[in-house]
Amino acid sequence: MLHFVKEFGLILFVYALGIDIGPRFLGTLKSNGLKLNMIAVAVVLLGFTIATFVKYYSGITTAQAVGLMSGAVTNTPGLGAAQQILNEIGIQNGASEAGMAYALAYPFGVIGVIAGMIIIRLLFRINVKAENEKYVAKYNEGARRIESISVQVTNANVFGKNIGFIKQKLQGEMVISRVGRGNEMLVASDSLTIEHGDIIYGAAPEVHFSDIELKVGKVSLQEKRSLPGNLAMFHVLFTNRKLAGKTIEQIGIYRRYEANITRIIRSGIEILPNSDTVVEMGDLLRIVGKRDLLEDVKNELGNSVKELTAPNTIPIFLGIVLGVIVGSIPIFVPGLSAPAKLGLAGGPLLIAIFFGHKGRIWHLSTYISPGANAFLREFGILLFLTCVGIESGEGFVSALLNGGIKLMGYGVLITIVPVIAVGAIARALKLNYLELIGALAGSMTDPPALEFANGMYSSNAQSAAYATVYPLTMILRIVLAQVLIFI
Repeated sequence: MLHFVKEFGLILFVYALGIDIGPRFLGTLKSNGLKLNMIAVAVVLLGFTIATFVKYYSGITTAQAVGLMSGAVTNTPGLGAAQQILNEIGIQNGASEAGMAYALAYPFGVIGVIAGMIIIRLLFRINVKAENEKYVAKYNEGARRIESISVQVTNANVFGKNIGFIKQKLQGEMVISRVGRGNEMLVASDSLTIEHGDIIYGAAPEVHFSDIELKVGKVSLQEKRSLPGNLAMFHVLFTNRKLAGKTIEQIGIYRRYEANITRIIRSGIEILPNSDTVVEMGDLLRIVGKRDLLEDVKNELGNSVKELTAPNTIPIFLGIVLGVIVGSIPIFVPGLSAPAKLGLAGGPLLIAIFFGHKGRIWHLSTYISPGANAFLREFGILLFLTCVGIESGEGFVSALLNGGIKLMGYGVLITIVPVIAVGAIARALKLNYLELIGALAGSMTDPPALEFANGMYSSNAQSAAYATVYPLTMILRIVLAQVLIFI
């Protein structure tokens, strides 16, 4: 029962984690993603190398070595995958030995990453405010951040054309919300004809400004303010299960109401919608339209928090089953005596990232409400760590008194050396410090370290870097924990 509960808890934890990471996974790989992932991989491989040397030259057991490596980087799924393999290959007391070593190394695994961040900051005399300014400047330079804009119609080719024509012309470049004509503000319905002097309001990424000017007219940034007259901008929580998975064209709000969906916010990410954009459960829709239509539009799209509190159990069950199957597929690595596996940690994680990214598989929504996701994650890790503690507790004190201090010392090496060495090299190569500490926290799969990094300065650089490296790091650590057993 203890073995089953431990593995079940691990599956719940990594599945919820993957669903949470999935929507941001591909987006965070762009821009600086390759560089940050290379840094994370370097941290992982250096820690693995040190653990391998410790295993061969210190006289500790294989189970202790893999437990130390997992604890030193606070990687619970890696420990779970290793314990599963140790049981499968029949190493007596291997799982409990790994758990004890994990428990000995874990405390400094948390503290060591934070200490490494502080050492790098002092060593290079870093001004975090200046680092944030550099990050913001770089982000603004290449970002596809969505801006509120107004377009003065000056292109004679669009005079007399309707909004439907202009929407097709600007598909994927701009979303149109309303049209200013003199002192009057009109909803941008498809049949509305554009006249000379009209001002079209909407949203677009800065990278498309030049194309919009060429096709329609002069672009100006628009300050966010309340809309005049009978128009309003409001947010609607999309919870209509019958419409979930359909495109904006299929839902057709703009055809039935004088209203337009101008932005979609999904898992904290702003999406510029077009007619082919699919709307999913839990999306937050920004709508501009007639003020008196507000309640009708909300009722049609759902806007019911209660709908999101219902557990979406079928995709969770399906994802876990597929994850277990994928985790059982042998991965043949040259030089290993037995094939590695993603295991009950890596398989569900990989499937969950895929489900979270897609949002829908066939006709099945993979949405899990934030509350349900947080519960699964916390409940899963609670079950797993409780079982690890029960398994390891019997011999913990004797292990601490008989060589435990030495094991803790090895764990310190596995934690601190990769963080400082790779961090110092990356900083010497001019990587932004806030991105660096986020990547270091992610490379050690260490949420407390991320919280500390976020506390250094109020910026999204740390969390973005953490999310960028976390999935690859997690899978790599799960696989390498097994590799360390077999080599």
